[in-house]
Amino acid sequence: MFTGIITDKGTVTKLERDNGLRIEVKTAYDTADIAMGASVACSGVCLTVVAKTANTLSFDVSEETLDKTSLNTWAVGDSVNMERPLKVGDELGGHIVSGHVDCVVSVLGLVDDEASKRFTISMPENISQFIAQKGSVTLDGVSLTVNDVRDGEFDVNIVPHTQVVTSFGEKKLGDKFNLEIDVLARYLFRMGKTISN
Repeated sequence: MFTGIITDKGTVTKLERDNGLRIEVKTAYDTADIAMGASVACSGVCLTVVAKTANTLSFDVSEETLDKTSLNTWAVGDSVNMERPLKVGDELGGHIVSGHVDCVVSVLGLVDDEASKRFTISMPENISQFIAQKGSVTLDGVSLTVNDVRDGEFDVNIVPHTQVVTSFGEKKLGDKFNLEIDVLARYLFRMGKTISN
């Protein structure tokens, strides 16, 4: 379980394809403190540590994950938004995030909004009922507040700090994001359907 508060911006250093993909990421984390088999959210995808060095972590990615996320577009040098799992007693600064991606979305618009940047993000019809104005959404592992919702799209504002400490500062029109809907919205929707039946 994660919170969507990024604690390291890593860099892809190696990609090895063989019945899936092994990704090596350079990180500022103290890898001695990260156990083999531990979970780390990488741009919104919960991955398992399978190898490590003093400054890198490696993860095996299945074909299913490659098919359902943006990881199949990653290249050496790409930035990775990283977060370690929430511990009991940690501050919940964002919202509850599982690291299970619902879909891949695209940047449809990008404009300056004073010091912030306003991103317009594509919204598939099958997730539109889960996206609400002033609700929470996770894009590439970052917990964000939805500013506005329209047919097929929604807006988020990215403040300067987030532009620096995450990959948002490098994003451009057409780029992809891993989107995870708010788990509370998911269950409220499910409960509403159950009650109405």
